[in-house]
Amino acid sequence: MQAFYDKDADRSALAKKRIAVIGYGSQGSAQARCLADSGLEVAVGLREGSSSWEKVKADGIAVRPIAEAVKSADVVMILIPDEEQPATYLRDIAPNLKDGAYLGFSHGFAIRFGTIVPKESVNIFMVAPKAPGRLVRSEYEAGRGVPSLIAIQQDPSGNTRAVALAYAVAIGAGRAGILETSFAEETETDLFGEQSVLCGGVTALITAAYETLTEAGYAPEMAYFECLHELKLIVDLIYERGIEGMREGVSNTAKYGDYTRGPRVITDETRNVMRAMLADIRSGKFAEEWVAEHAGGKRRFAEFRKKGQAHPIEGVGKKLRAMMPWMPKEKETATA
Repeated sequence: MQAFYDKDADRSALAKKRIAVIGYGSQGSAQARCLADSGLEVAVGLREGSSSWEKVKADGIAVRPIAEAVKSADVVMILIPDEEQPATYLRDIAPNLKDGAYLGFSHGFAIRFGTIVPKESVNIFMVAPKAPGRLVRSEYEAGRGVPSLIAIQQDPSGNTRAVALAYAVAIGAGRAGILETSFAEETETDLFGEQSVLCGGVTALITAAYETLTEAGYAPEMAYFECLHELKLIVDLIYERGIEGMREGVSNTAKYGDYTRGPRVITDETRNVMRAMLADIRSGKFAEEWVAEHAGGKRRFAEFRKKGQAHPIEGVGKKLRAMMPWMPKEKETATA
């Protein structure tokens, strides 16, 4: 994939356009503040009564009800959760979106799976920073940026790619590198990564390993340290150096165990399960399941959370983390 940088973007593509950022969570606040600091005209659209309303004002950015923000905007960036986007779009965005407006996303779920279907007269693009919002903002403030993806889905105006590149540059991505993809590729790989490795795979592996040790009679504290706590060391090494670079940073005993025992954990059966998960994502089966779960009040979702919060590893971890003064103070977890 070719990388694009500040020099490759036409900043004038956004210069006279009014931008509405919908939502002020992690990405919404970071992107809105970066856009404003890049000299662009930006307003944040929030539901009336939002707890973020005063925060936006304190950050020096205009804040309006969503419908009003959309009505006056040339570019609308939707940065609220996937499951909340369709209702918000139908109620507040679609009736107020100008013909020829640019509708942006930082994740392709709604467009890829058709939970939002804009008119053909609307330009559709994606700018997806590959980092959480706090890092997008801190890197921008440091004069750097985080790599981002762009994608174009509809381009009736003929310059949507230029707008997407200019937007990515305005949030600092052009300092690090901008890669072009498609809505389908970004969405499908993102969901697969979350399910198979980053969230689903890692948490299931940690929990299974913890249970294996405690069932064999080892102290829960020892199981926590060895199967969860020390994971950060390994992940940081992989993040900084790659997989073989990580291996260079651990003992020869650990390397040998990695090479010889890792394949026993990830077997052909595991790979077949991964292929089936990917098939569910690509076919839309997972999206349909998640949309139905949200429509039904997220009852199973709440049960999953309740069960996870009650697992012994959570109590042990909370006790041990309290012994670590370098850890940020934990917030109380709301019960589902």
